[in-house]
Amino acid sequence: MRKAIVTLAVLSMLLGGGASASGQARPAAKSIEQSPQYVQDYINIISSAEPMKSASLGVMAMTVGGKTLVSHNADKKLIPASNTKLLSTGLAMHELGADFKFRTRIGYSGTVEDGVLKGDLYIIGGGDPTLGVKDTIVSYVDATFAKWYNAMKAAGIKSIDGRIIGDGRYFEGQLERNSWEYEDIGTYYGTGGNGLSFYRNVVDISVKAGSKVGAPISHEVTYPEMPWMTYVYSCTTGAKGTGDQLYLYTTDLAPIGDLRGTFAIDRQPKKEEVSNKFGALTCAQYFSKYLEKYSVKAKGGIADTDVNGNIRTGIYPLQTAGKAEDVEKLTIISTTESPTLKRIARVTNYDSDNFYAETLLRTVSKKRTGSAAYDSCGVAASKVFKDLGVDDSYGIDLVDGSGLSRQDNISPDFFCRFLKAMMSSPAFPDYIETLLSPGKGSYSARMADESEALKKRIFLKSGSMNGVRCFSGYIVPSDGGKDDTIVFSVMVNNYSGPNWKVMGQLDKIIALIASMN
Repeated sequence: MRKAIVTLAVLSMLLGGGASASGQARPAAKSIEQSPQYVQDYINIISSAEPMKSASLGVMAMTVGGKTLVSHNADKKLIPASNTKLLSTGLAMHELGADFKFRTRIGYSGTVEDGVLKGDLYIIGGGDPTLGVKDTIVSYVDATFAKWYNAMKAAGIKSIDGRIIGDGRYFEGQLERNSWEYEDIGTYYGTGGNGLSFYRNVVDISVKAGSKVGAPISHEVTYPEMPWMTYVYSCTTGAKGTGDQLYLYTTDLAPIGDLRGTFAIDRQPKKEEVSNKFGALTCAQYFSKYLEKYSVKAKGGIADTDVNGNIRTGIYPLQTAGKAEDVEKLTIISTTESPTLKRIARVTNYDSDNFYAETLLRTVSKKRTGSAAYDSCGVAASKVFKDLGVDDSYGIDLVDGSGLSRQDNISPDFFCRFLKAMMSSPAFPDYIETLLSPGKGSYSARMADESEALKKRIFLKSGSMNGVRCFSGYIVPSDGGKDDTIVFSVMVNNYSGPNWKVMGQLDKIIALIASMN
């Protein structure tokens, strides 16, 4: 279990208390470097030279009490990348509650006669993104399977005449957002999914460079096993220094995947994580394998449901075999639950987990609109923004939950308004703990030259993709109350030049803002 990162003293201050976060009095006077004008001048200077000159830079910093400290293109909508997860985790925690848990149910159609299920066994997904995941917050999958098996025994089921069906109908519509880039859809960070997943819908493929440039690479699917899949390997060994340029091209329309691109000859062997478009079928496959240990077999094999509610057999090529039974007509024999939302949201922001983030937004949409289809997600988000008192009529175009789409466009001003509103949400004490401070975890290299006293007052989320770097979050005052807390957003798009220089300049902006309180 990850340790909490926000102390009681900090939470007391953020929630309205007046205790000093550092335990020390604020200095009576500030140096020029601690003034808003100094920060504004620094931003103007770096904006006039590369790598920022040809980029779009937006900065906003304001106190929760309403005082604007820094503003530079604050109303300009920019690509936020994973800063979007600040919204999806916040919306989910406010709407669903920090203690919300996803539920997966086991049910059956037909009847049980003399120990034989004369029908199909359904694994009914409820959106749980953690099923089968190898993570410290999740029980080992065999513990979950054991609960399902014990429920079958209690129901008198010793064998199954029909099929074991992985049912992902809880999430309607396509697996991925249609604006995601094609090559991203085949990666572990663009896998997408329906209402029943397994192992984050990821496939592990061990790869190794060939003996010379242009030679085929060595490859082996290691986990999970998916006998219905056919993999084609169009990839070759690349020249020294070209890195890992492997991408899987795949779709849920057919059980085929083509690993394309190059893997540099000087790269060490590695585990390539790619997309599995058949998470529900994979879950059925692994539960079926588990039951075989106890001599429980399904004569009809395994199957899943497609987006239209048709049953697809797990035999290659995948074939439809009639409509799935309405969930309301099934006999439910077991319900298992995920970890709490606050734990899932923490992993989402700590690890910038796209799969978790998409699940959170779609679950909010399912509750608010009755549909988890992507076309409904924007409507649902708008409703929750309204509940929070955030005007989303300007400053935001939200199309997914992870920020993978380049059609997400959000202004620094909107991020600040949202972060400010979240401080009044009942979920805020848990929400703030989903954010990291510079120097911690995945941000261990951030602000290396700044003092620990300054860094520990900053709680943020990063966002990055090609040409995009963003940071947004909170800065706890060294002394004062909730109104003295700073919310900030620093975003840059379309820059040219080395990443280290851009990151250094963004770190400096944040550190200067933090020095103001």
